[in-house]
Amino acid sequence: MKQKKYLIFILAGLCVLFLGNALYASQEKQKVYIIPVSGTVEPGMAAYVKRALEEIKNETDAVFVFKMDTFGGRVDAALDIVDVISNVPKGKTIAFVEKRAISAGALIALSSNLLFMKENTIIGDCAPIINTQEGQKMAGEKVQTVLRAKFRALAKKNNYPVVLAESMVTVDMEVYQVVMDGKKSFMKKKAYDDLTKDEKKKITAKKTIVAKGELLTMDDAEAVDFGFSQKSVKDINEVLSLLGYESIDIITIEESWSESIVRFLQPFLPILMLIGIGAIYTEIKAPGFGIPGIVGITCLGLVFFSQYLVGLADHTELLILLVGILLLGVEVFVLPGFGVAGISGLLIIAAGLVLSFQGFVIPDPSLPWEGALLMKNLAHVLGSFMFAFLISLFMMRFILPQLSKIMKGPYLEATLSHSHVDTTTALAVKPGDTGIAHTFLRPAGKVMINKKKIDAITRGEFIDRGTSVLVDKIEQNRVIVKPKTS
Repeated sequence: MKQKKYLIFILAGLCVLFLGNALYASQEKQKVYIIPVSGTVEPGMAAYVKRALEEIKNETDAVFVFKMDTFGGRVDAALDIVDVISNVPKGKTIAFVEKRAISAGALIALSSNLLFMKENTIIGDCAPIINTQEGQKMAGEKVQTVLRAKFRALAKKNNYPVVLAESMVTVDMEVYQVVMDGKKSFMKKKAYDDLTKDEKKKITAKKTIVAKGELLTMDDAEAVDFGFSQKSVKDINEVLSLLGYESIDIITIEESWSESIVRFLQPFLPILMLIGIGAIYTEIKAPGFGIPGIVGITCLGLVFFSQYLVGLADHTELLILLVGILLLGVEVFVLPGFGVAGISGLLIIAAGLVLSFQGFVIPDPSLPWEGALLMKNLAHVLGSFMFAFLISLFMMRFILPQLSKIMKGPYLEATLSHSHVDTTTALAVKPGDTGIAHTFLRPAGKVMINKKKIDAITRGEFIDRGTSVLVDKIEQNRVIVKPKTS
C-alpha cells in the first residue's frame, strides 16, 4: 500500500510539473526582432546588419523582420548583407517593404524567406550602374552575369519566380506571362520562341510582363500577383497576425552611436581625406609641429577608423598608415627639406587609404565590381593628394600671410622691413670663401665655413653632404653657394 501511495504521489507531482511548463510556454511571448534597412546601402549598413544578427544568433525561436526603405547603393555591401541574412535558419526571416526596395534593396529583400509589402510601395529595378567620364551608364555583361546568378539563387531558395527575379537586373530580357494547360507561368522570349507549334497551341493566354529595354519594377499589388509578396498589408502587426503570431514581443534593433557616426561620415570621407592630406603637407613645409599637423592626423584618423569600424580596414592598414606617418615624422624632425622619406611616407599613406576603402587587396576577376571599386578608390585618393597639394600652396601663399591682418593685436606700428644685419660682418663670410656642405642642400641646407655652421642655398642644384662648396654670392643676406670645382 505504501508503495502505491508513493507512486500516486510521484505521478501527481509529474502532472503538476507538466501542466506548469505547458502554462508557462503558452504565456511566453514570441520574440520578433525588427531590423531597419533604410538609407543608402553601403559598408556602414552592412556592418550594422551583421552586428544586429550576430547579437541574436542564439535566439532559436525568434523571427527577424527587415524593414526596407532604400533606393539601393553599393553592390559589395548589398552582397555582404545578403550573405548574412541567408545564413539565418530557414523560416526565420521576413522582408517588409515599408516604402521602397529599389536596386540593391530589392536584392536584400529577396534574400529573406518571406516578402510582405505595405500598400502603395514598390520593389525592383536592380540596374548595376557605374560612373564613367561620360556620366552614369549600365555596367558591363560581367557584372550583370554575376548579379543574375545571385538573383536566380535567391529566387530558387525562397520560392520566388526565377525568371521575373532575373528580369530585375537584365535590361535586354523580354518576359511573357502565359497560361498553358490552365497553369500560369512566366517565360523568357527566347524560351517562348523555342516552343514547338503543338506547345504553342496549348497556350490560351499570353501577356508581356517585361518589355525589352526595361527592368522589372512592381508595386505591392503586382508583387502579389506575380508571386513575390505574400500580401499587401497596412503595417508589421498585420504581417505577424497573418503568420499566426498572436502573443508577440517586438524588439527593434537600432544602430549604435558608432555605427550612426560611421554612416554619417561616409559621404564626407573624400573631403576629410582632402583636408587631412593638405594639412599634413602644410605641416611638412612649416617649421616645428602645430595646428596643421593635428588637423591632418585627426582627419585621416577619422577616415581610417570609420573604415575600421565597418570592417574594411584592419591592423594591416593601420600598420601601413603608421609607417607612412613615421616616415613623414622623420622628414619633418630629422631630415631638412622634402625628399625620399617624405615622398615615401605620402605614397605609403595613400596605399593604406586605398586598402582601407575596400575589403580586398587584389580584385577578384569573378567579381568585376571589385576592379571598378579599386579604380574609384585610387581616383579618390590620388585626386585628394593632388587637390590637397594645390590648396596647401594657395593657403601658404595667400591665406596664411593675411592672418596677421585679421588677428587682433597689439602690434608694433613700426616694422623692421628695412633693418638688416650684414652677413659679411656678422658671420665673417664673403664671396670666394670655401667650406663643406654640412647637410644635404635641396637646394637649402647648412654649410660649414670658417668653422661656423651657416644657412645657405644653391641656385637650384642639389649638393650632397660632405661636398666642398664655394660661396658664389651674398644676396639680401642669403649665402648662395655652388659646388667647388678643382
